[in-house]
Amino acid sequence: MKRILVEGLVVATIGAVLAFLANGLSPRGLKLTRNYFPGSAALTVTAGPGDTQPSGLGRPKGLSASELLATRLRAEGLQVADSNLVSRLFHDPRFEQNLVLFLDARDDEHYQAGHIPGAYPFDYFHPEQYLGPLLPLLQSAEQVVVYCNGGDCEDSRQAAITLRNEVAVPAGKLFVYAGGIAEWSTNGWPVELGSRNSGKLLSSK
Repeated sequence: MKRILVEGLVVATIGAVLAFLANGLSPRGLKLTRNYFPGSAALTVTAGPGDTQPSGLGRPKGLSASELLATRLRAEGLQVADSNLVSRLFHDPRFEQNLVLFLDARDDEHYQAGHIPGAYPFDYFHPEQYLGPLLPLLQSAEQVVVYCNGGDCEDSRQAAITLRNEVAVPAGKLFVYAGGIAEWSTNGWPVELGSRNSGKLLSSK
């Protein structure tokens, strides 16, 4: 029995060493010293009249996933963009001049499968792969809209906190589209496939 435990410990140790080596050698490896979940402290939501759930547990009665995310975003000092504001910014002439930026906070696979036309990819897990060309745009932009899938997806929130805290994008021009690509698509608005400005549109209202 003791021999089996020792062998198991040796195999686990070798596996861990190999995993760390593979992570270190991979260009998409995670940096072990980086906080990938900035501002991830639990949000305490005070129950209102008629709510039966204890404060901070589960979802307060009557709030959708998007509404709960919007509440959390505001509590963390982030501005929330609803679909009306997002539509106005998308059709704003400044969008064509990169003075209004849309950033897709999902990974590359999801971005390629469909994103808001003209949106830049920004996977906050690997900011070094995206920030080179984005930094001058972020500095000159007047509004920056970050989105992900919407609803329970928090990639947009965490990407916005990364941009605010680590890249020094002013909070006053940073917005999180809580509805995300799911709401965008439901509204029947155009979705671009592949790379940015590929011109391959999935659908348009």
